[in-house]
Amino acid sequence: MAEAFIVAAARTAGGKKGGRLSGWHPVDLAAQVLNALVDRTGMDPALVEDVIMGCVDQAGEQGVNVARNAVLASKLPESVPGTSIDRQCGSSQQALHFAAQAVMSGSMDIVIAAGVESMTRVPIGMPATLPQKHGFGFYMSPEITARYPGGAFSQFIGAEMMAKKYGLSKDALDAYAFASHQRAMAATSSGAFKDEVVAIEAILADGTRTGELHSIDEGIRFNATLEGISSVKLLQEGGCISAANASQICDGASGVMVVNERGLKALGVQPLARIHHMSVLGHDPVIMLEAPLPATERALKKSGMHINDIDLFEVNEAFASVPLAWLQASGADPARMNVRGGAIALGHPLGASGTKLMTTLVYALKQQNKRYGLQTMCEGGGMANVTIIERL
Repeated sequence: MAEAFIVAAARTAGGKKGGRLSGWHPVDLAAQVLNALVDRTGMDPALVEDVIMGCVDQAGEQGVNVARNAVLASKLPESVPGTSIDRQCGSSQQALHFAAQAVMSGSMDIVIAAGVESMTRVPIGMPATLPQKHGFGFYMSPEITARYPGGAFSQFIGAEMMAKKYGLSKDALDAYAFASHQRAMAATSSGAFKDEVVAIEAILADGTRTGELHSIDEGIRFNATLEGISSVKLLQEGGCISAANASQICDGASGVMVVNERGLKALGVQPLARIHHMSVLGHDPVIMLEAPLPATERALKKSGMHINDIDLFEVNEAFASVPLAWLQASGADPARMNVRGGAIALGHPLGASGTKLMTTLVYALKQQNKRYGLQTMCEGGGMANVTIIERL
């Protein structure tokens, strides 16, 4: 079977809700990343055989196949198709898996895996809550509620359950959140994100074109203090989760170009990384966020690797309780995880986060001259993707 290689990776800097990317239509925002991937390879855009795009809230401006619409808004020709997928927060990580499977099978040679989410313009949960509001029902069917009696599928409840199960205090969560901002600040100040970020014009929510390039993640609190983070109001009385130790609402887009050996020859480029392993696992949908733990264990077993074989980890910071529980279960070196900060500081643009994290992982491995990287994230419904790459 052929192998799958990443030859280009790019992301926008994250925009806060109502912030510097809020004036971008998500279709056009995604198109900017597609254009950047083409530009970075210097390729004939007609050689792209498919665009697979993750997006969680596929409604309104992100509805009616956002992937195809992004193609039509980009420099890619009409001959390039596009399809949109939803594996919740792992949507664009799954897009990467589908793209890799396509080129490994030989049915395609050059595929773009991408993701987009404008959480300003399409509020989280809108595809579920809007129909329910207008009398068109809800996704929780009678059979699901019978199987999970009294079980609420809530990421916030799941985050609290994770903290309790793994003995994580609020102080530990807040300290982790502060560290995420510190790492993100250090990466930004040192220029570590420079190669991965596509600088685009900042457009405000009212449509004002600022004429300024947006190239720094807007969610980073450069004046963050542990005391300030600890003072933020809890989401529920008696709990330990607050907005300060959870991921930030974010607007953004990201993508990677995936090819096989024939694709490498057609493009005449050197690969950045090789896909070494990819898998996905379903788990308890009530605690919901725990799936990355058994998924990582299984991925290492299937790939014949040990946790210490991995040089860098990207574990999505949906809530601080997730990466901390993952560290506890995996025994990984904390110094190797989320070395550029994570979603608590940088933002979590839902469907874009998968290829966003992969972009950061690829460039972090390159900058540190490391070999193996592992990425995983919790996903709505109790799932987790795991991807292991080898830098080349």
